[in-house]
Amino acid sequence: MKKILLMNGPNLNMLGVRDPAIYGTDTLATIEAEFAAYAAERGAAVDCFQSNHEGALIDRLHEAHGCYDGIVYNPGAHTHYSYALHDAVETIDVPVVEIHLSDIEAREEFRRVSVIAPACIAQVKGLGKAGYLRALDILLDGPAGKDGASEAASAPAAEGPAAGGAR
Repeated sequence: MKKILLMNGPNLNMLGVRDPAIYGTDTLATIEAEFAAYAAERGAAVDCFQSNHEGALIDRLHEAHGCYDGIVYNPGAHTHYSYALHDAVETIDVPVVEIHLSDIEAREEFRRVSVIAPACIAQVKGLGKAGYLRALDILLDGPAGKDGASEAASAPAAEGPAAGGAR
């Protein structure tokens, strides 16, 4: 059975409360439960971790080295400036898919660049909570290289609640 780590960064513990027009009304607990259920259907076990602290996230990535078959990671605001998290992802021997509920390229200028994405095998954005499941599919289906995974994951941003709720 494959082991997957689902990691979420700062402020994602406030999903359901924080700006529902952008992030939806689903809580992180709901997203984690749906992710774990989908992973179980696909024959994978999941551990979930969320922190608002960069150092705790770096420590968890280091601990994941050699222990997991893949990581689905929403770095939150750290996406745009944490070279320390980039380096942690790049250092471990575990494939990481970066996930964003909203389409970061369609948001404010400062949110459009990810410094973590270059260390990941793919980035999924703008699909709401369904993006987490897409990220898991990328890990479990063994994408044909970084470019293939990124292209498949960069589907046009879904709009509205039909896109899977949270963004």
